[in-house]
Amino acid sequence: MLSTITGRLLIGITILVITFLQFKLWFGEGGYTDRHAMVELTKHQDEKNIKLVERNRVLAAEVNDLKNGMEAVEEHARLDLGLIRPNETFVQLSALPPPVVVQTPAAS
Repeated sequence: MLSTITGRLLIGITILVITFLQFKLWFGEGGYTDRHAMVELTKHQDEKNIKLVERNRVLAAEVNDLKNGMEAVEEHARLDLGLIRPNETFVQLSALPPPVVVQTPAAS
């Protein structure tokens, strides 16, 4: 009779320990849910990094053009500083809103 109670007690304690360890595995600190959240965060950061790498590549190309080529310097001067060479005509277009047409009701 004592061995039956001891066996059941041992099985019960084993089940409790396994349940506790499973709970820690799934919901504890560093468990499955934390890992899943970290994977999602890593995906978002990787997407940001890809965009930033592309932006840095474009900026590095622009810096290289500004250091080595006069075309980029001239383009910057024309667009940002309003450079106009001699014998050139400057034409500026403005984007005005379309005129508003007001219709009057016809008199009967």
